[in-house]
Amino acid sequence: MQIAPILAALKKHRMATFLIAMEIALACAVLCNALYLVVERVRLSHVETGVDDDRLVAISLAGVDDAQAVDLGPRLRQKLSSIPNVESVAVANATPFGPQAGEAGFRIDPNDPVYRIQAHFYLGDAGFAKTLGLRLVSGRWFTADEYAPVDGFLPKASSLLVDADYASKLWPGQNPLGKPVLVTNLTFRVVGVVARMVRPNPSPFAATNSFITPALAGKGMASVYLLRVAPGKAQDVFARATAMITRDEPSVILDATASGPLTQLRDAYFANTRSMAIMMVGVIAALLLVSALGIVGLASFWVQQRRQQIGIRRAIGATRRDILHYFQIENFLIVGGGIVVGMVLAYVLSAVLMKLYELPLLPAYYLPYGALILWLLGQLAVLGPARRAAAVPPVVATRNA
Repeated sequence: MQIAPILAALKKHRMATFLIAMEIALACAVLCNALYLVVERVRLSHVETGVDDDRLVAISLAGVDDAQAVDLGPRLRQKLSSIPNVESVAVANATPFGPQAGEAGFRIDPNDPVYRIQAHFYLGDAGFAKTLGLRLVSGRWFTADEYAPVDGFLPKASSLLVDADYASKLWPGQNPLGKPVLVTNLTFRVVGVVARMVRPNPSPFAATNSFITPALAGKGMASVYLLRVAPGKAQDVFARATAMITRDEPSVILDATASGPLTQLRDAYFANTRSMAIMMVGVIAALLLVSALGIVGLASFWVQQRRQQIGIRRAIGATRRDILHYFQIENFLIVGGGIVVGMVLAYVLSAVLMKLYELPLLPAYYLPYGALILWLLGQLAVLGPARRAAAVPPVVATRNA
């Protein structure tokens, strides 16, 4: 079928064609970005932590002041270690899927006057890496003399560990060992790279932006405890630990939302992610439904307006298939024009989201997916009106002229 007659017919309905094309363009822009966010959030819910999730229990306390922290840390660590099936205990400032407690800007270039990068700094004592089950891929672990008391926000240490994926982003193509990391008046050097260490609050676009610094339990670090337990004993150990703290440490308060087996903290953390993904799927469905209804309405109106032309075409030999193909191609052209504009709008919308929420720019490979969905939607939406048009008998169409 020739395209020229279809384009000529569309010129007679410029406004209706323009409105439907712009509706498709807006749908394309929103759809591509929404698909991106949904896919990334679903992918995030399966994030690898780099730690032994099923063998870890987190205990987070509130109401710990500096005066009691010096004694509380060692005392509570000893009591937690005595619980049956506890293999090791570590004191830290945060846990994966718990509240963030070490977010800070830093520099990797001493000549840069601005702290342009944000990351989470885990503070951990000498048992931190062993308790979590971290794996070293290059460099070394901290030595005993590198652990220092927490002074304000960070310990006055000189070394840190970095997640391997994050190191590749900070120093692409370079060996991160020995690289400087500057925070306020402190300068750290990377001494080791761990295979994986998820942030306390992983997002689709920043799952492993984290460092580990050596710190001594006590002042500034006595509120978070990580317990490595025997397989299958996490829930039992957590119950015993909470009972012991309630009985023996009345001056502190257990933070129930940040305490528990790490698998439970993970499930609770991603409950919001799953809810948001479901909500965005609903938005996508509503958007596609509105677009489909617009196409159906316009196509039905045009079928009614063109009954005479359809009858004439049928009378001079056009088959039902020819009429069906006419409306399908017409819809394909309208939707295609909207998609072209929509791809540009998709990047504009992505740039706005990037500026407002620091999200990465929309990857180009989402555009074909959005285009394919809208083209299929358009063909399905126009199929009903097109079949009604193809079913119009030539004699009836002529009599209605």
